[in-house]
Amino acid sequence: MLTFLDFEKPIAELDSRVAELKDTARGGDLDIDHEIERLEAKSERMLKETYARLTPWQKTQVARHPERPHFRDYVAGLTDEFVPLAGDRAFADDQAILGGLARIDGRKVMLIGHEKGSDTTSRLKHNFGMAKPEGYRKAIRLMDLADRFGLPVVSLVDTPGAFPGVQAEERGQAEAIARSTERGLSLGVPSIAAVVGEGGSGGAIAIAAASRVLMLEHSVYSVISPEGCASILWRTADKAAEAAEAMRITAADLLSLKVIDRIVPEPLGGAHRAPGQAIANLKAAVVEELDGLMEKSPDQLRQARREKFLAIA
Repeated sequence: MLTFLDFEKPIAELDSRVAELKDTARGGDLDIDHEIERLEAKSERMLKETYARLTPWQKTQVARHPERPHFRDYVAGLTDEFVPLAGDRAFADDQAILGGLARIDGRKVMLIGHEKGSDTTSRLKHNFGMAKPEGYRKAIRLMDLADRFGLPVVSLVDTPGAFPGVQAEERGQAEAIARSTERGLSLGVPSIAAVVGEGGSGGAIAIAAASRVLMLEHSVYSVISPEGCASILWRTADKAAEAAEAMRITAADLLSLKVIDRIVPEPLGGAHRAPGQAIANLKAAVVEELDGLMEKSPDQLRQARREKFLAIA
């Protein structure tokens, strides 16, 4: 059953009424098909109107929706084949960042991404997508491998930020993030990053320093969460909506600022309403971007990547 967000309550009420009428129609001789069609059309119209004018804070809620597709869903829908690779060969295997060898429409790539989990057990296992230093060192290892064998790197970003715990700091969190970002910038192979949910702070940029950066339409990408920003500026997280507005965290804002290169459209009502279509849209965009980069030499890729990030105001 679909989880509705707070701002979707009028739509939820309509959909609930439609479900009740359908149950009534199945259980009796009443002809209420016309009324059902009328309410369904009204619900779709309300959904279109609501999602056409989402505020940055509402987009943040959509980006965090618990039923939004995560890394494992993208692996299933994007790839023809996936061979997971684990561990940083130094400390542990961080389940917040997953990766491995993959084929996307026959194209061999190294696929890396954050995994948040889809229920309580898996969210705890994957630490809600918040990676520790060993996660970023695993990403570095996979990027090294991709560079060595000439494989393009595709990364899927979906994290509220790097794990802020004491043990992560003790193991060199900032250094690991910096080195992962540096490795992404120095790759001699094509690289594409896609923000598919939340892109939070250094935890996101560590695997998003790519030749081309894409964003799903209702994703968000920022240096800090709206709640974190509000807590710093106003000493309360209650101002998160105002912070989100000021931070310009939406795909449209970031495209205008040239922080990202392309917006990937989502199905009506967000990726969580039609995950298959959202994944297909992203796959088409990734394949197109990959094909556009394949003819460039390693030096051209590095130079273009350098110019791209230095040009960000």
